[in-house]
Amino acid sequence: MRIKIENIPFIKYQWYFIVLSTLIIGFSIFSLLTKGLNYGTDFNGGAKLVYQLPKTSTEGELRTLLEPLGLSGISVVRYGNVEENRFSVRAALSEEMSATDIAGKVTAELQKHFDVKGLSLEQEETVGPKVGKELRQKGFLSVVAALFLILAYVGFRFDFQFAPGAVLALVHDVLIILGLFSFTQKEFDLTILAAVLTIVGFSLNDTIVIFDRIREHYRAITPQTIKEVVNRSLNETLSRTIITSLTVLFTVVILYFFGGGTMKDFGLAMLAGVVSGTYSTLFVATPAYIGMYKVWPKK
Repeated sequence: MRIKIENIPFIKYQWYFIVLSTLIIGFSIFSLLTKGLNYGTDFNGGAKLVYQLPKTSTEGELRTLLEPLGLSGISVVRYGNVEENRFSVRAALSEEMSATDIAGKVTAELQKHFDVKGLSLEQEETVGPKVGKELRQKGFLSVVAALFLILAYVGFRFDFQFAPGAVLALVHDVLIILGLFSFTQKEFDLTILAAVLTIVGFSLNDTIVIFDRIREHYRAITPQTIKEVVNRSLNETLSRTIITSLTVLFTVVILYFFGGGTMKDFGLAMLAGVVSGTYSTLFVATPAYIGMYKVWPKK
C-alpha cells in the first residue's frame, strides 16, 4: 500500500525511534564519561596561539617539535582546512611562565624549522585558570537554567502534560551535540556553547508549533484517539517543519564547509543540532506527550 505524504504514520513506528534515540544518547553519555570534552581556552584557562605555517605539517609533527620546550598542558590542533596550514597551539599558564613567555618560546621554536617570512601568529588569547573555571560553571548553569525555565513556560502556557516532552527533546539535542564534540575531541568553547543554546531555542520553536496544533484538536483527544490526533497534527505541520529546517540547514552547511577555524566548528554544532532538533520534535517530544497523557489521568 502506498503511503501518502500527508499521512505518514509517525506514531506507528515511535518505539523504533525511541530505541534509536536511547542508543545514541547512551553512546554520547559513554563518550562524555570516558573521553570528556576538550575544553577550549575559554573554559580551561591558559594561552591559545593560532599560527599560519608556510608549508604543510601535521599535529603530530608540531607536537613533537614543541615537546622539548617543557610547556605544561600543551596541545596542537589543526585550525580550519588542511590547505590553510593553520594550527592552534594551547598551553597552560604557570607562575614561572606567562602568556607572553609562551608565545615567545613557541614562535622562536617554529621559526627555527619554518621560513620566518611565511610564519605568522594570527591570534593570541589568554584566560586565567580561575576565570576559565568560572566560565565553565556559568555555561553549565545557563543550559540547566534554560531547560528549567522552558519546563515552567510550556507547563504554564500549554499544559503540564506537554512540558516534559519539550524538555526531554531539548536534553536529547544537547546531549547529542556534547557527545559529538566529546567523540571527535573538537574544542568546546564559548562559541560552541552559544551554538548549543541556539539549538535549544530552535528545537523548542519547532516543538511549540506542533504542540499548538495538537492543542487545537484537544477536544477530539481521548485515550483511544490520542495517537491518531497527534499523528494528524504532525502531518499538518510537516511542511512547515521541513521548510524551516531546510532553510537553516542550508545556511549552516555553507558555514561548515566554507567557514574557517571556530566558525567551522560552530557550523558543525549547528548542523548536528538542526538535524537532531527536527528529529526530536517528531520522534521524542510527541511520544513523551502521549505517554504523559496516558499516565497522568491515572494519578
